[in-house]
Amino acid sequence: MNAAPTRPLACDIRRVGSTALLAELGSLDEVLALRATLQQRTPCGVGELVAAARTLLVTYDPAATEHEKLAREVRRRAEELSGAPPRAVPGHTELIIPVRYDGPDLDDVAERTGLSVAEVIARHTAPRYTVAFAGFAPGFGYLHGTDPALRLPRRAEPRTEVPAGAVAVASEFTGVYPRPSPGGWQLLGTTSLTLWDERLDPPALLVPGRTVRLRAVSR
Repeated sequence: MNAAPTRPLACDIRRVGSTALLAELGSLDEVLALRATLQQRTPCGVGELVAAARTLLVTYDPAATEHEKLAREVRRRAEELSGAPPRAVPGHTELIIPVRYDGPDLDDVAERTGLSVAEVIARHTAPRYTVAFAGFAPGFGYLHGTDPALRLPRRAEPRTEVPAGAVAVASEFTGVYPRPSPGGWQLLGTTSLTLWDERLDPPALLVPGRTVRLRAVSR
């Protein structure tokens, strides 16, 4: 996490139907911190915790808890947070992703950031990333922790097809395309690791909350 919360979190709670509530927070770091404390000590009746950039969806069994009771508990947990609890999902080891830094945008990213190619690679492989949330395509995880120097906008003209295994950056995130698809992220490299396999349980390697390290391998 880049900057741990230093004050109680402001948390707005909204009802979502009869079996979920939505906690709205001020930043992704706050979302991940709240998700972590709810994972560590899960309130009675809670099912899934689904994070997004500024929200956390909490599903629950209405037979086991009431909306107002759970909303008070979630708000209390947020207000108690003054630091950053561990964010790893129990049962998932840290994932190492080997990356060949051979992407078509690598030289352009180096030029735009004022770094050498070697410096781009060093900065991209240095962080300990966390899968903040999933989306866009099955198996696509948004990796939180990208070096601020590499936080570039998406391409003005997206590519019609990005190959499976492409490793890319856009805004504050790093991502790995699990299958061929259109995409507008800046492509830095590729990995041979299979990130989505429907025969496995779970089929995705990049599950929310898992920690990830990128390791540069020979071109």
